[in-house]
Amino acid sequence: QDGRKPENPAFWWVSDGGEEVKWSFEELGSLSRKAANVLSEACGLQRGDRVMAVLPRVPEWWLLNVACMRAGIVFIPGTAQLTAKDLSYRLQAAKVKCIITSDTLAPALESALPGSQFLKSKLLVGRGSRDGWLNLKELL
Repeated sequence: QDGRKPENPAFWWVSDGGEEVKWSFEELGSLSRKAANVLSEACGLQRGDRVMAVLPRVPEWWLLNVACMRAGIVFIPGTAQLTAKDLSYRLQAAKVKCIITSDTLAPALESALPGSQFLKSKLLVGRGSRDGWLNLKELL
C-alpha cells in the first residue's frame, strides 16, 4: 500500500496438520522478552542456570531458546526418547534447575524428577495443566 515490501517473518513454523505460526522480528523480540521474564521471575532462574527442554519441535522450543539467550540461561535440549534413567542422570550431572516439557510428555518425565536435588521449577508448554507445574501460555 505504501510502496514497501511486506516484512519477511523472523520465524515461520508449519505443523504436520498445516497449522502455521508466523512471528515478525518485533513479535519474536517481544515474546522472547516475556518468556525470559517467565524464566527469571516465575521459575526463579538466574544467569548461568541451566534448563532442560524435552519438547517436540513446536514454536515454543525456538521461543524458549531465544529467551534463554536473552536471560543468560543455558538451554539444554532433550529428546522424548530419553529413558527415566537417562533423564535423571542428565538432570543431576548438569545441575538443571528447570525442566520444560509439553503437557503430553510430562507424565512420562515425572518418574525421573524426584531424584533431582537441583530442580526448582517445572514448566509446561501446551494447553493442559498438572499439579506442581507452571504453564508457559498462562504466564506469557
